[in-house]
Amino acid sequence: MFIRLLALILLTLVFTLSASASPSATIMLRESCPPSFEKMSDGTCNLVTVYGFYESVQGAGLGGTQTSLPQHRDGFTPQQIDLGRYLFFDPALSKGGSISCASCHHPDRGFSDGLPRSIGIEGEQLARAAPSLWNVAFLKKFFWDAHAETLEAQILGPLYASNEMGNTPDGLLTTINEIPSYRALFKTAYPERKGERIVLDEIYHALVAFQASLISLNSRYDRYAHGFHAALSKHEVEGLNIFRSFVARCAECHTPPLFTNQQIAVIGVPEPEGMTIDIGAQETFEEPRLKAGFKVPTLRNIDRTAPYMHSGSFDSLHAVATFYNGGRGHAVPEGLDLKLHWHISSPDLTDYELDRLVDFMGALTDESLKPQTPSHLPSGLTPISHNMSKRRQREKQ
Repeated sequence: MFIRLLALILLTLVFTLSASASPSATIMLRESCPPSFEKMSDGTCNLVTVYGFYESVQGAGLGGTQTSLPQHRDGFTPQQIDLGRYLFFDPALSKGGSISCASCHHPDRGFSDGLPRSIGIEGEQLARAAPSLWNVAFLKKFFWDAHAETLEAQILGPLYASNEMGNTPDGLLTTINEIPSYRALFKTAYPERKGERIVLDEIYHALVAFQASLISLNSRYDRYAHGFHAALSKHEVEGLNIFRSFVARCAECHTPPLFTNQQIAVIGVPEPEGMTIDIGAQETFEEPRLKAGFKVPTLRNIDRTAPYMHSGSFDSLHAVATFYNGGRGHAVPEGLDLKLHWHISSPDLTDYELDRLVDFMGALTDESLKPQTPSHLPSGLTPISHNMSKRRQREKQ
């Protein structure tokens, strides 16, 4: 009888402890670098890619297949990268804990959100679409209007914009410091930190560490570029040749291997019905010639990020290709004076050639290094992946 009673007490104690334990209590930061990164003697992770062995410079001509990459951000520890992953998916970073970075940059949607224009904390549609975060470690300008020059600056906008994540620096610090698991994880990721409280620079640094690990350079196109020519189909090779031709001139702006030249281009894309003209980079640089100019986006994983353009004007890649084929300035509203980019021409491609371009862009898909969405978070909140369907439903209403 005594043994049964003792067993019952122990079993009750186990259930009580399990129920009271935070779901974040079992979180341990990874000690190994993400795939494609090498752990160095100082414990940091450095990117290793075949493109690193090429000497030709990106931006020369129409972009050769074996062209080196620009300088990039790396040198973060595995723990800092993994801590950034938890922060990225955690709605605790927003005011009220309703949305996370992954709300607008979801890995299953090319680190965009599948919406014409993103939805902020108040459920209202924002002015522009969410750009992809793949390969941001290589970029020098951020946002459609290029108003941020570092990944750290890129983070601040969404975090503190009242119509996006709606937080404040003090609010963010208070929330994160009140979560015991985060205090322990930051101590692990930043062992030489001073003091017990988490500081803003550590939060920003961890988020940058994670975003800089989002590498997509192993598509079928890449295998073709590195010498395995069977990686692309006949139609895709035809599309590549059209893409790099002096007729279509796609590679002038979408230069391999990043498939962006990181410049501003005024192309005359129409705004959705009812929307006024977005002046874009004109405001950033106070330059009238850049009116309605936007940063050239990467085409990496482009078939995952529909709809397209800064305001989601086109639902498909074929529609985008058709727009470019429509002739210089054909969609610019009457009376609007835009200084269209000199690469914009009238290629007069056939339907067959347009189809081949779309075939080729599909060969730029590589999600082999897509990070895992956490099953649970230090805050105990639900990872945002489970909320995506709700957001898309809200967009339709």
